[in-house]
Amino acid sequence: MKITTWQILAAALLAIAATARASESKRFAITTFGAVGDGKTRNTQAIQALIDRASKEGGGVLVVPSGTFLTGALFFKQGVNLLIERNGVLKGSVNQDDYPQVKTRWEGIEREWTSALLNFNDMTGVDVGGEGAVDGSGDEWLRLGSPGRGAGPQGPRLGRPRLICFQNCKRVRISGLRLKQQAIWCLHILYSEDVTVDGLDIRADHNIPSSDGIDVDSSRKVRIRNVDIDVNDDCISIKSGKDADGLRVNRPSEDIIIENSRFHYGHGGVAMGSETSGGIRNVTTRNCVSDAGNWAPIRFKTQPSRGGVVENIVYRNIVLKDTRQAFEFNLEWRMVPPIAPPAKVLPVVRNVTIRNITGTVQSVGMMHGLAGSPILNVKFEKCDIKADKGFVIENARHVDLSGLKIAVKTGDPITKRNVE
Repeated sequence: MKITTWQILAAALLAIAATARASESKRFAITTFGAVGDGKTRNTQAIQALIDRASKEGGGVLVVPSGTFLTGALFFKQGVNLLIERNGVLKGSVNQDDYPQVKTRWEGIEREWTSALLNFNDMTGVDVGGEGAVDGSGDEWLRLGSPGRGAGPQGPRLGRPRLICFQNCKRVRISGLRLKQQAIWCLHILYSEDVTVDGLDIRADHNIPSSDGIDVDSSRKVRIRNVDIDVNDDCISIKSGKDADGLRVNRPSEDIIIENSRFHYGHGGVAMGSETSGGIRNVTTRNCVSDAGNWAPIRFKTQPSRGGVVENIVYRNIVLKDTRQAFEFNLEWRMVPPIAPPAKVLPVVRNVTIRNITGTVQSVGMMHGLAGSPILNVKFEKCDIKADKGFVIENARHVDLSGLKIAVKTGDPITKRNVE
């Protein structure tokens, strides 16, 4: 599958299309209004003033030309789109004061939290694209000492900024850009609908914690295609809230397609969870490649405290190239203190189809359900896996393994415990 070459061509076409769309709207070049692309001058006020002006004048396209433009958090407004031209870079500052606390959801809980670098809130018809880059300066945040979480003796600790967040948006398109060195989650799609993500290249150093590539969070009608991701957490994660707060909000992620993409290093390729409280349903991942270093290209993770139903999930036509595992289903993922009590209704994972998954892995992986909520109705079709170690399945019901061919170097291909 020559995905990388095809992606390069696709990204170029997307950038041309983004430029064509931008040419039809009023353009606001940030350099014309005082921004300086020397990588040193702080441009937050100049760029934000231009966004505000463009919105008042009926909207248009904010254009970032060639140069590196240092900025803190920017808040886009209705009618203002973004085009980053070739060799143009929006680079996040590493001054915590440049990122105000805002009402959002972070790690599955609604709260006041550090804003993203680029914020799109309550907008309809958003277009973000070009051949340029957004750089979150995650490597520099680490050198300064990563901010902590929660509260300490000096009061609240502030989080690092996400790179881009679309919150309560409809009809969104983001395409063609290079997104890199996110200080924490890269692209956060939160409470949004009708979102297209196309042709992004996402990269973060492997020592930047929680540098997820794309997080789809209680959103619907999302299509992700032609992305190439190498990060230090899940490449793509589908989420819907955590524990009591996630159950209170009760908004699912649903009707999602991920296709024609490549996942390099990362803790997962396309992961369901671990924030599953609002439910995840109708998700298809197809025609993708996962390379060596990816921990678990097909991944489900949650905890007893989460609750929620994960159902109608399809993975098909996926090539694995020496990944750590092929499959990871873990309903007791990362059970470290403090451990929240189980939800009144335990999380459910059911109705999963895994078709035409082929390649080489270190371990076929694991399927670990709960004694009180076994994993239900998983069907393997035309899967052929070569591995050092086999597949361990426990607490599962109605798992059809007839279409799973496994060749292992050591041990049994499949080990079952409490499986019916």
